[in-house]
Amino acid sequence: MTSTLLVPILATGFAVAFLHTVIPTHWLPFALVGRAQGWSRGKTLAVAAFAALGHVFTTLVLGALLTGMGLWIEHRFGRLTLWIGALLILVGLYHLVRYVRLRRGGVAAEEARAQHKVRKVYGSDVAAIVALFSIVALSPGETFLSVYLAAIRFGWGGFALLSVVLAVGTIIGMVLFTAISFWGASKLPLRALERHEAGVLAAVLFVMGIAVMVIPG
Repeated sequence: MTSTLLVPILATGFAVAFLHTVIPTHWLPFALVGRAQGWSRGKTLAVAAFAALGHVFTTLVLGALLTGMGLWIEHRFGRLTLWIGALLILVGLYHLVRYVRLRRGGVAAEEARAQHKVRKVYGSDVAAIVALFSIVALSPGETFLSVYLAAIRFGWGGFALLSVVLAVGTIIGMVLFTAISFWGASKLPLRALERHEAGVLAAVLFVMGIAVMVIPG
């Protein structure tokens, strides 16, 4: 793998981080709880950004463990280029299957699960914020972990750059989609974005997996 792959990997990381936030559990609970608690739009978006940091942190911790393990394996046994490329393609296949399911009506089911998480009425803002933070902080972005693997050749420097990209993409996505939902989901086609998110992710991961395997190191 050469340095020419670093920019595409960073771009892939941003796409994965941003598109992952289209899933309703990353924005719908914040809009629903914000309205129920009588929060202003600014406070609701601030809580979403705060929760996004928790989501980033848990993903980053797992990514650091995965990167350290990958670097140790590469040091002991040689490059993992083919294995990493194959893993990216497998993760892409997973999202392709999810895309097919969503095309058959799974978006409504995703929204129902998101609403189920926030049916409880919270007695205080603190309790509501803790609950919202837990929803996303305890569910790290598993898809982004495969992108961390793709950047193993660039060592901890690549890991640091990807972590910045992860934070930017996640915070922008969660705040943006929460704002849209708080404003009124009917005003913009969020359902269409949700329906095609998995398909776009699958295509991005397929291309990156092939690139990792084909471009020589």
